[in-house]
Amino acid sequence: MNRRVFISQMPFLFAIPQIAGAAFGDLSADEFAHKLSPVGRALEMEGWYVWCNSPIQAPDGKIHVFFSRWPAAKGMGGWINCSEIAHAVAESPEQPFVFLETVLAPRGPGHWDATTCHNPHIKFVDGKYCLFYMGNSNGKTDTKRIGLATADSLDGPWTRPEHPLLEAGPAGAWDDHCTTNPAFLKHPNGQYWLYYKSWNSNDYYNSPDPLIRGNRKYGLAIADRLEGPYKRYSANPVIDYSTKGGNKQFEDAFVWYADREFKMLARDMGVFNHDVGLYITSKDGITWREPKIAYQKLSAYVTEPPAPAWLKRYGRLERPQLLFIKDKPAYLFGTAQGGKYMTASSFIFKID
Repeated sequence: MNRRVFISQMPFLFAIPQIAGAAFGDLSADEFAHKLSPVGRALEMEGWYVWCNSPIQAPDGKIHVFFSRWPAAKGMGGWINCSEIAHAVAESPEQPFVFLETVLAPRGPGHWDATTCHNPHIKFVDGKYCLFYMGNSNGKTDTKRIGLATADSLDGPWTRPEHPLLEAGPAGAWDDHCTTNPAFLKHPNGQYWLYYKSWNSNDYYNSPDPLIRGNRKYGLAIADRLEGPYKRYSANPVIDYSTKGGNKQFEDAFVWYADREFKMLARDMGVFNHDVGLYITSKDGITWREPKIAYQKLSAYVTEPPAPAWLKRYGRLERPQLLFIKDKPAYLFGTAQGGKYMTASSFIFKID
């Protein structure tokens, strides 16, 4: 690869400790946006769409990435009904990644993740590796649920859950359609915080505008144990851009805590435009400030061939995930349509 050029208060739930030296990973939105230098594409796999690249550094310094993939013959829509989660490794983020194995594949009838495994989000929590992901049981959006697989090693074996970590909300609720796109952190007070995307089924199925299929918002669920149970925050959703008009929304959140502040990266869905990323901050993880632009469309950083007709999301970075090295955000991993085989692959930026 050639380099070029992340609501109401809830003080009864927690008090953020004023920890000396807690300023690891501190970047403002402006600093973040201007520190990105493209490394380029990775995990270009013939015959596959590659999506949802979640990196982590192993104790030996190697970089592991857990990613979604599905057969190119299924087209872009294959993520919803035949995706699997795979594992690759590299000596560094700027070296080629070597495919190792598929770690989570659809399990078939009778399982909550019967038809797809998608949205991997890898974390090291309480001495174990935690692979948050989305599965569904009917190949459609209304059974998407977040689950958690765990392992003592990045090389597995992975213990898969028999039940989702978080079900959808009750009928009529803002989140009655699904739970998906997990973003996790262990709160400084010891609680386990799971941010999740969802929307309302009535808005999805009965919209007067065929181009509008519900409004994506983010909720928060909190547990006292990693394995749950996770209880929804009472004033969900914690981030809702629908009041801005124009069906503004967002997805693909990644959350971290640095310098006594919560930070979030996400993919914009109309707040600015659909081609950029969002950077959002909060003092308490509940009330989030107005978003700023985290990164631009890919053409601001690299020159790529014209878009083929079958790639409708060409030119934008989705599913932003950070690689931390020495407790600081060092690389931004995302996914982008295109690449050598004109499907989709990982796209990596160094944070200088």
